[in-house]
Amino acid sequence: MKKSIKIDSYNKKILATLHLQADLTNNELAEIVNLSPSACFQRVKALKEAGYFRTFHADVNLEQICEHVMAYLEFTLERNTAQVCRDFAAAIEGIPEIMDCMQVSGDVDFMSLCCFSSVKKLNDTCDALSDNPALHIKHIRTRLVLQRAKWFLGYPLEHLKWLDDVQQDES
Repeated sequence: MKKSIKIDSYNKKILATLHLQADLTNNELAEIVNLSPSACFQRVKALKEAGYFRTFHADVNLEQICEHVMAYLEFTLERNTAQVCRDFAAAIEGIPEIMDCMQVSGDVDFMSLCCFSSVKKLNDTCDALSDNPALHIKHIRTRLVLQRAKWFLGYPLEHLKWLDDVQQDES
């Protein structure tokens, strides 16, 4: 079980800063959040151990690196039982090109963002998923990304209510 820690103003600053600038050195971060490097290091370590950071990523420029096709996939399942959803999610987990997959409300059951080497590879993957009767996929709608108007640059933490704040409000 992960250790729970209090998210005070320093920890909020650390989370909000590293969330957008994960490549900062400890000394740079310490200066930004107004802590000593030692105190900053200990807080970051505690936040990691408590599970507040899942991973650290670098945002690479795919246009400079490789040919690729990005698309949103909308999956409609024949049945929406818990077991069918778990089986579907497990199958999706094993496909690295499907980068994100969310169960959603509305007329589709799951939406995902994917990045494939070609349209053929995207279609082959969709066909393989559709042809698997254990997944109970009724329909896959593919929406190719033509241009990205805005890139995901992190969650809007400054506009969200922190759980510690919610718990204090309820007290």
